[in-house]
Amino acid sequence: MSTDLINSKRKVCKKRLKVFFFGFLLFIGFIGYGVYWAFFDMDRLPTGDYLTEEKSPDGVYTLKAYVTNGGATTSFAVRGELVFNNKGKKTKNIYWNYREETADIKWIDNNIVAINGHILNVPDDKFDFINQ
Repeated sequence: MSTDLINSKRKVCKKRLKVFFFGFLLFIGFIGYGVYWAFFDMDRLPTGDYLTEEKSPDGVYTLKAYVTNGGATTSFAVRGELVFNNKGKKTKNIYWNYREETADIKWIDNNIVAINGHILNVPDDKFDFINQ
């Protein structure tokens, strides 16, 4: 065999390996995102029935609490939704706890809230009983 033919075959093999590797990474990425979406995405929580709400001392945030009933096989759960009052931002689920039917919301300061004893620094912190 000539060296040109061998080099040509190596180039084709390298291209195939790169395409396979990229496809494999893409597949793993889709699987990873699917698992996150199905089991950990707090935006997919059930809406629930309105319980109560409390505004932050400076009026920037409102925390709304909802109770959800999963039916006969699961207990009640409380979902906390953070509303940005002054900004046009989308609401954000920051609290999800199982086996609760009430929500005791207390603002400690402008950015720290206690929900049923769980302290959160808004807007970044989240409490999800699944990830505890």
